[in-house]
Amino acid sequence: MLDTTDAQDRCQTLIARALAAGAAAADAVYIGDSSESVAIRLGHLEDVERSESEHIGLRVFVGGGSASIGSTDLGSEALDELAQRAVAMARAAPEDRYAGLAPEERLLKSAPPALDLTDAEDLSPADLRAAAEVTEAAARAVPGVTNSEGAGASAGRARVALATSHGFAGAYETTSHSLSASVVAGTGAGMQRDYAFRSARHAADLISPEEIGALAGKRAVERLAPGRMTSGQRPVVFDPRVGGSLIGHLLGAISGSAIARRASFLLGREDEQLFDPALVIRDDPLRLRGPRSRPFDGEGLPTAPRALVENGRVTGWLMDSAAARQLGLEPTGHAARGASGAPGVMAGNVTLEGGTVTPAALMSDIADGVYVTELIGQGVNPVTGDYSRGAGGFRIVNGELAGPVAEFTIAGNLIDMFARLSAANDLEIYRGIDVPTLRVDGMMIAGD
Repeated sequence: MLDTTDAQDRCQTLIARALAAGAAAADAVYIGDSSESVAIRLGHLEDVERSESEHIGLRVFVGGGSASIGSTDLGSEALDELAQRAVAMARAAPEDRYAGLAPEERLLKSAPPALDLTDAEDLSPADLRAAAEVTEAAARAVPGVTNSEGAGASAGRARVALATSHGFAGAYETTSHSLSASVVAGTGAGMQRDYAFRSARHAADLISPEEIGALAGKRAVERLAPGRMTSGQRPVVFDPRVGGSLIGHLLGAISGSAIARRASFLLGREDEQLFDPALVIRDDPLRLRGPRSRPFDGEGLPTAPRALVENGRVTGWLMDSAAARQLGLEPTGHAARGASGAPGVMAGNVTLEGGTVTPAALMSDIADGVYVTELIGQGVNPVTGDYSRGAGGFRIVNGELAGPVAEFTIAGNLIDMFARLSAANDLEIYRGIDVPTLRVDGMMIAGD
């Protein structure tokens, strides 16, 4: 894997060759990563993996056409061939009047901000094995746990470089660490499984292996002997580990490309009050050690914090340059880039803030409802906002959790769900999308 300086140089070299081959403009991206992981099951070493990969991608513009191409071969001859093939493809491509590099005047000109995304400590396979062993032992020690699907520990490193023909060149490096455990409780037909997982840029930011394991075991045991829900309209409370998916649907709906394609349930609703005014949804791609932090976007534009929802209303769309041109707006620094293909859109570290009551207080007036800890399937229509997913969790009776339930469906429409959404005050920030415990009144539950 190239270091960041060499990766940036390789991107600039590839652009120079594309221009020499006849491109009018071009950009190139390098993505390299390496990782090690160790899996333990029932106290024994089950798997040790190491992987390393690197890709370089080139996007060129010739006349009104564009083409993207990628390769894992970074040799000189391969780069020459890559540039020539990309230009030939662009010449044969149909005209796209919205495609092009980001506006030159908006490129990041200063030094990229330091975001502390790299852990100086490299964990050895022995370190990872020890962490996985402790994690699984803690999970299996929980009374009621009868089997294990395994525990794992991993560490990785990635490097990203981007260069454009109109003046941008930058690179950054990240590290990642994770711990996980998945265990089974009960026996026979009554068995239940659950898991716990945590990841961070720095190993020091992880909670301990003992906590991860104990949480996985506790969750599995709590799911034993689930009951069934009866059908009807009830309040639904979402655990933070699944509630973030609701905000994920919002992010897809405010993507400029979805708006440009007229494929968003928020089309034409940009001026409406969608949420309670007390709730604020923020995007912070510059958070120190954040899982989605990055100093510049996939087109070389600076990233910056912003409110996505304020006073109950969306503050605008998330756009790359192509969608911005199509909508007659400006790019927002949210372009995301893979090793091939045109940029898409990605938010940074997203949080929902605004809750003032505890989770217990949020549920205290619910006579009959459900607390959801698991969502199953992908039954969400991004065009209409219709929402229907399988779920599992716990009944709420007279404001208290009253035993596990499984095999039911929750349904509604995201517009209505957003309007009825309220939040507790237990926000923890460590995922890419972080939310507190969320409540949505008036959802349909399909059970027995």
